[in-house]
This record gives sequence, structure tokens and C-alpha cells, in this order.
Amino acid sequence: MKLDAKSVLAPAAILFAICVVVAAALAGTNALTEDRIAQAQAQKAEESRMVVLPGAESFEERDGHYAGMDGAGQTLGYVFETESKGYGGTVKVMTGISAQGEITGVVILSHGETPGLGANAEKESFREQFKQPAANLAGGLSVIKFQAPQKGEIQAMTGATITSTAVTNAVNSAIEMYQNAYASEGGN
Repeated sequence: MKLDAKSVLAPAAILFAICVVVAAALAGTNALTEDRIAQAQAQKAEESRMVVLPGAESFEERDGHYAGMDGAGQTLGYVFETESKGYGGTVKVMTGISAQGEITGVVILSHGETPGLGANAEKESFREQFKQPAANLAGGLSVIKFQAPQKGEIQAMTGATITSTAVTNAVNSAIEMYQNAYASEGGN
């Protein structure tokens, strides 16, 4: 079988034209939706900040974190976004810490953990354990198994110790950021 330029170039030109049209369609779709996607992400982040720092009516961005304010402009606390390595990848966590040094809430922003095991980190029963004093926790929180947790301890989820540790490490990073920025100032 003899190949000539026409039998090779014609299909290549058609494929090239199809690729250009598809690429243009994808670029157009991206241009139309990127603002909406960014807006939805910003709204989700704002809602998460309000969950981890209840009572805050507005947030002011500060050096890598947010300060939550009440209606009178008084600082209620701070919100930190941190991450740690979990079983299925990076676990991103948002932690609220009051101006008095109490952890007020934890939200799992994203994870790749196993459904039914590590994904249980999103459950309120697990996240509620983190509501503890943070200001004086030297070394942060620790993960325990098979016993009732005491102050400074988090009960690991059954079958998901790596995820439990990842979330705890992310919260510990937030505690460290809080302590470095605010603990010596008495919270404000």
C-alpha cells in the first residue's frame, strides 16, 4: 500500500480542526463559569468561617488567616485554614479559635479519605471533640484509641486513625498559628 500526502494530510487537518473547535468551546465554557465558581467558593468559605466561629458577623483578612468580628467591630476570634497528609491525600481543615483561646469549631474543607471510614471526619460527633481550650496546649492535641479522651486528647475514629491524626495535625497547626500570633497578647 502506497501512502501519498493527500491521504495523510486530509485526516490530520480534519483532526486538527476538531481539536481547535473543542479547545475553543472549553475555553469559552471556562470563561463563562469561572466567575460563578469563584463566587460559590467564596460563599462556601464565608459560610464555613461562620460555622467555626459562631457569632461573628464579618471577617477581616489578616496575615494568612481571618479575624471574626461582631456587629460592634469587636474581635470574637480567629479562623485558620490548615492542611495535613491523610490516608487518601491532603486533608484541608478550617479551625475557629476564640479571642480567649478556645477552639470554637472545626470544618473539613476537603479530603480524599475512604468513604465510610476516613470520610467520617466530617461528622459532627468527631468534630465536636476539638472544642477545647487551645491557648495553653503545649504540643497541641493528641490522638488516642480505646479509652475515654481527656483534655487535650481526641478519640480516633474506628478504622481511621490516619485520618483522625491528619485532622488533629491540621488543627494543631491552627493552634500553633494562634499561639504565635495572639496568645502572648492575651487574645487580641
